[in-house]
Amino acid sequence: MASMEGLIGLMNRIQRACTALGDHGGGSDLPTLWESLPTIAVVGGQSSGKSSVLESIVGTDFLPRGSGIVTRRPLVLQLHQTENGSQEYAEFLHKPKTRFSDFALVRQEIADETDRLTGKTKQISPVPIHLSIYSPKVVNLTLIDLPGLTKVAVEGQSESIVEDIENMVRSYVDKPNCIILAISPANQDIATSDAIKLSKEVDPTGERTFGVLTKLDLMDKGTNALDVLEGRAYRLQNPWVGIVNRSQADINRKVDMISAREKEREYFETSPDYAHLASRMGSEYLAKLLSQHLESVIKARIPSITATINKTIDELESELDIIGKGVAADPGAQLYTILDLCRAFDRVFKEHLDGGRSGGDRIYGVFDHKLPAAFKKLPFDRYLSVQNVKKVVSEADGYQPHLIAPEQGYRRLIEKGITYFRGPAEATVDAVHVVLKDLVRKSIGETEQLRRFPTLQAAIATAANEALERFREDGRSTALRLVDMEAAYVTVEFFRKLPQDPAADPSSKVGTKPPVEPSPDRYGDGHFRNIASNVSQYIRIVGDELLQKIPKAAVHCQVREAKRSLLNHFYVQIGKKEGGEFGHMLDEDPAMMERRQQCLKRLELYKSARGEVDSVAWSSSR
Repeated sequence: MASMEGLIGLMNRIQRACTALGDHGGGSDLPTLWESLPTIAVVGGQSSGKSSVLESIVGTDFLPRGSGIVTRRPLVLQLHQTENGSQEYAEFLHKPKTRFSDFALVRQEIADETDRLTGKTKQISPVPIHLSIYSPKVVNLTLIDLPGLTKVAVEGQSESIVEDIENMVRSYVDKPNCIILAISPANQDIATSDAIKLSKEVDPTGERTFGVLTKLDLMDKGTNALDVLEGRAYRLQNPWVGIVNRSQADINRKVDMISAREKEREYFETSPDYAHLASRMGSEYLAKLLSQHLESVIKARIPSITATINKTIDELESELDIIGKGVAADPGAQLYTILDLCRAFDRVFKEHLDGGRSGGDRIYGVFDHKLPAAFKKLPFDRYLSVQNVKKVVSEADGYQPHLIAPEQGYRRLIEKGITYFRGPAEATVDAVHVVLKDLVRKSIGETEQLRRFPTLQAAIATAANEALERFREDGRSTALRLVDMEAAYVTVEFFRKLPQDPAADPSSKVGTKPPVEPSPDRYGDGHFRNIASNVSQYIRIVGDELLQKIPKAAVHCQVREAKRSLLNHFYVQIGKKEGGEFGHMLDEDPAMMERRQQCLKRLELYKSARGEVDSVAWSSSR
């Protein structure tokens, strides 16, 4: 069986490799090994004693102190045990070439690096600070100090700060490989502990949670925390550990951690309440307990870590296949590459329209929802009011009122009323254009082979959008022509079926069938209300027809042409270029070139990590 030192050493080597590669469990789209490695997240409410617990485990003062939210970025703390007698020092990921032996400077650097992202405010950032400490006083651990949970935003903080902190903490403790170190002050009711409440939600069985009770020495006289420490108040699968941190007076007097640990040990050994638990209390015991637990978790996780490494290697090799090698120098080969990339983009674009990928259904949404909704909002009630109808008919009659039916008035009302459909017709064409442009953008982004070539991406986007603009103009003119045709020629059959002497029923409404009895007042409101009803019915019929025709115009002029000839003009332009211009179009994205190098470097190191893990796993199985 592999020794515990071998397992911890293995994790340290992999963690250091991850740190060197920039694999910190997020913030990169490269496959991550970091999140597969067991870690310990320190969770607690503000002023619960989190920082003091961490400093007790490390045995050194190194964390910023103050009131309110002091920890405003996650601190990923890697502890590396060194030989007895060696000097302790610290290194930051963001300053890899600087070694800190003065831990007051470490504290200042944490504060400065926090302010670099958040400014000198009370806001938080999810971007972690990575700190490695090398010391003979530590055990090999990875600890993550998270911002303290809070219930109320203070001055200078956004109203969402409470939710933001909780979401950040959850992003760590939700992971099944995360061991939760739940810090709760003993001088508060455990039922109200923020850390216990959250850990219960993400780890209901208590399998991943270690409870730590701080400030035991600050409890009211005559009270103790035995119900918690002995697991009666809230049971976990792992033991509770009591901690006595340094007092503020000790901190002000600069009492060192060695003396503080001795004082803590003496407190438990002489306490009438806790003496029988003394061997299982204190920061030194907590550090050893966590180290032993972490070692056992590492041993259990080696197979899954191996699987993750193998999966990562496969993904990196697949990505390198997609990234490909460098661009050929031959103009003929370059032209072939350009055309092949254009065809790849065109396939993705058509898949969006035909339903193979999402997005094309938005065009149907324009026809089925937006266009009918726009028709319903047209102001026909106001336009066909008795007052307006009377005005239009009177203007059409001129100096001599109509004798029977006001034909000119009818025609004016119909022609102007139908023109209201021009707005929705144009809006429909524009909405389809917006969807098509968005699908072009998405298709360029989803064509993996194109990602290497930003110049060609821009050229394809420009050519495609210019083509879509031409299709839009064609669609707009066609849709408006359909509306104008309806306004230019009135279907007479509808009006021939109407009574020649309609009644003037004051109670009739627009859209109701006119009565057949003669009206006593040919020029009263009832007469004009009846005209409005007839015009409304006719416009409604025209609208129903346009609801069918306008989508057909948009599909024929825009969607169909986009599928058939989106890049046709672009192909013609490429054919006119000189061979030397192809290389410029295939200028590779410097970021992609860097990506290739990152993948190659990471692939090499992950293969090395696989060899190390395999050797330890083989030793463990013997």
